[in-house]
Amino acid sequence: MQTYRHILLALDFGPGHEQVLERATALAQTEGARLSLIHVVEFLHVDLANELVLPQDVALESQIMATARRKLARIATEIGALEDIGQWVELGSTKQEIIRIAEQEQVDLIVIGSHGRHGLGRLLGATANAVLHGAPCDVLAVRIRPEA
Repeated sequence: MQTYRHILLALDFGPGHEQVLERATALAQTEGARLSLIHVVEFLHVDLANELVLPQDVALESQIMATARRKLARIATEIGALEDIGQWVELGSTKQEIIRIAEQEQVDLIVIGSHGRHGLGRLLGATANAVLHGAPCDVLAVRIRPEA
């Protein structure tokens, strides 16, 4: 049976991310695994034809990255019973950055949330599905259920 030594939790800070966090934390405790956190900020689409927009977009991107770093640090502090919590806030393609960090850090398991929108084609959602098919390790897609 597979045991996990290093779990990478991909968080989007959207509704229900607490459910994914709870599942990954419990799994890390059960497995005695190291837990790392990642949040990816997608590139802002910049209109290079309008030079006046560019500085604003760069500043906004920096603010979003700083906010994400604070959120990850707060989450890491809240689950502080687990030692050595790695934290990454990356800028780029969500799928590519999650997979890159998973490979770089020799992760055994990626935990990612899935909203499971309607229909067979949307069982996982675009990001979870892309990570599943490109990951170098196991992937656990945690179904995010609407809060009651």
